Amino acid sequence: MRSRSSLLTPSRRQFLQSTAGFAGLAALGSLPAGKAHAANLTVGFIYVGPKDDFGYNQAHAEGAAAVRSISGVSVIEEENVAETVDVQNTMESMIQLDGASLIFPTSFGYFDPHILTVAPRHPDVRFQHCGGLWSADQHPSNVGSYFGFIGMGQYLNGVAAGHATRTKRIGFVAAKPIPQVLLNINSFLLGARSVDPEIVCQVIFTGEWSMSVREAEATNALADQGCDVITCHVDGPKVVIETAAGRDCFVCGYHADQSALAPEKYLTGAEWNWAQVYTNMVNAHLAGEEIPNFVRGGLADDFIKMSPFGPAVSDAARAQFEDTKARIMSGGYAVIQGPMNDNRGNPIATAGQAFEETDVALESMDYLVEGVIGSTS
Repeated sequence: MRSRSSLLTPSRRQFLQSTAGFAGLAALGSLPAGKAHAANLTVGFIYVGPKDDFGYNQAHAEGAAAVRSISGVSVIEEENVAETVDVQNTMESMIQLDGASLIFPTSFGYFDPHILTVAPRHPDVRFQHCGGLWSADQHPSNVGSYFGFIGMGQYLNGVAAGHATRTKRIGFVAAKPIPQVLLNINSFLLGARSVDPEIVCQVIFTGEWSMSVREAEATNALADQGCDVITCHVDGPKVVIETAAGRDCFVCGYHADQSALAPEKYLTGAEWNWAQVYTNMVNAHLAGEEIPNFVRGGLADDFIKMSPFGPAVSDAARAQFEDTKARIMSGGYAVIQGPMNDNRGNPIATAGQAFEETDVALESMDYLVEGVIGSTS
């Protein structure tokens, strides 16, 4: 099935971007949710990159594929949509021309100002955004935010990395120092330090969600500095995984399963389970139930999952990994436990203080923990 981006002609896009085009639609009457497709629910998915990126966008597209199998549901998709007014035009197109009444704009930068601009125009359309922090006193009621506690997965990646490293130096290629990325970096290091407290993690920020040249340069730089296990938080991990494996480093995956890219060097990976999340939300919408405006979940909620172990994972690593995973799933496992400082020496948790991965306060994280080599600025 081709994505909607391959079917949407330039003239149609230009039509939506023109004042005359919108005026024409107004004269005909807008197509609010359900009117053009009375027998079906039309659901739209919007991706910032390609659907086959072995990463962020592919994970969401796999979720969309699961939704497509639900009876009475029509799925439309558009990939490679920039975090600019382009996404506003795409959302308008899905609503006005396709009759979409439920839209999943999946990229972090789509939220403000783009969803917040379009949503008030269409109060009968539900906008579910991935990663944003929806607030009742600030944002429209037809907008929702969902995300998963995937830092749990990066912590488990760290456990596997802690057993695999010989240099006691692991590496992380990161896009931008937003809270969710910082939490993943810190979780990776703390998971490794649960194996050996002397392990350090070097982080390099590329400044872009998708920039293959910078990702390759960063991965090579980490290998040059002695990092022998590398993971990442970029949209498409393919370049990082293949480059790291080519430098004889072990790798931990992110977003989706990248084991096929480095079969001998892949330890495990933190994956999204959007198929579960999206089918639950769409079925609720079909049943006329309210989707909560703020949705979060972790391993126990099937929001995330872990890749199967690679051949290099030792028995000792498997045992500690499975024990840690069980404790995380049972609840009450704190990733940040005091006393703990950031990597500039400032206290972030005092003795007796603890923050679980499920603590929403961590989604405002602005620091790197002690043991992470790198800076947020």
